[in-house]
Amino acid sequence: MDIKGGNRVSQIKRLSDRIFERILAEKNIDAFNGAQGRILYVLWQEDNISLREIADKTGLAPTTLTSMIDRMEAGGLVCRVPDERDRRKTLLALTDMSRNLQRDYSEVSSRMSQIFYSGFTNEEISICEGMLERIYDNLKQHC
Repeated sequence: MDIKGGNRVSQIKRLSDRIFERILAEKNIDAFNGAQGRILYVLWQEDNISLREIADKTGLAPTTLTSMIDRMEAGGLVCRVPDERDRRKTLLALTDMSRNLQRDYSEVSSRMSQIFYSGFTNEEISICEGMLERIYDNLKQHC
């Protein structure tokens, strides 16, 4: 059996990133890029969280994340705030600007899902999502 799953996942990631960026451009959304959108998505789910939590939830390396956060902060998308419970920690918070971008992101994300699952039945989508979750869980065990 010729197993190509890892390669295929990499190809899907590259293509989906390219399409996501194209949809952002078509909608004249230039406040964030695809990778920054992943960070914002995490913050829209739970604001005021540590960089470590963001790294865990986005899969981005902490070193990559730090430079991205610097650019996002300079662009007015996020701000760093001290953790009231632990003064050694810094949390990342949304700005009003980024809160106002959530709707745009949701529209782009919805369009991506339509493209991603075009021609799939609801049952096939559910099966695919379940398998992807299992692969993710398997990989997480080796981090």
